[in-house]
Amino acid sequence: MRPRFAPRHAPVLLAFFTSLLMSLLMSGVITLLNLGLVDDFLQRWFTAFATAFVIAFPSILLVLPLARRIVARLTGTPL
Repeated sequence: MRPRFAPRHAPVLLAFFTSLLMSLLMSGVITLLNLGLVDDFLQRWFTAFATAFVIAFPSILLVLPLARRIVARLTGTPL
């Protein structure tokens, strides 16, 4: 199978999918814990997810380089 994206896009794709999946999971769990299974649970979850993703994606783009440097120092591996 031929790759659909060039390798140079990998950091942005990683940030996109990480923030997508984490905001989906976390917003679902937090919505469920706060409200329980109410009639409009899916609508409330989607609203919470959309808000979380809009914040999470740019945040991870900013934080990921710092996290990589911290991990490199802790493990002694080059960047």
